[in-house]
Amino acid sequence: MPWDPVRDLLTMQEQLESLFKRSAPGWVPAADLCETGDRFLLTVELPGLGRSDVEITFTSDTLTVSGRRPDPASCTRYQQFERAQGRFSRSFRFAVPVDDAGIVADLTDGILTITVPKTSVTAARRIDVEISPEE
Repeated sequence: MPWDPVRDLLTMQEQLESLFKRSAPGWVPAADLCETGDRFLLTVELPGLGRSDVEITFTSDTLTVSGRRPDPASCTRYQQFERAQGRFSRSFRFAVPVDDAGIVADLTDGILTITVPKTSVTAARRIDVEISPEE
């Protein structure tokens, strides 16, 4: 896989934020955020999780995907332990207005796909100041 400095910076940012208790992810699932002409397409890798394990919220200009990967079945002794467990949280900000009512999500084969439609931006217009009659 080629080196992606943006992904590394985002991962470092989330780890630093967790140190200062802004967010407290137990692990950071891999995610891709793609922008097209009319929407954003977010895919998040969540293998082994079900719909009830994931929560998606949208506030202002930020979409947050959070949840919990359940602890594994009890094991007497692990020979190898690589899959992270516990809580996770990822937040994504959008620089352009989006239609929060049109956001849809689907979880299939461990891949969460969220479609976030953009809204049309109203063109700037001049507003004339009217002169009020003196009272």
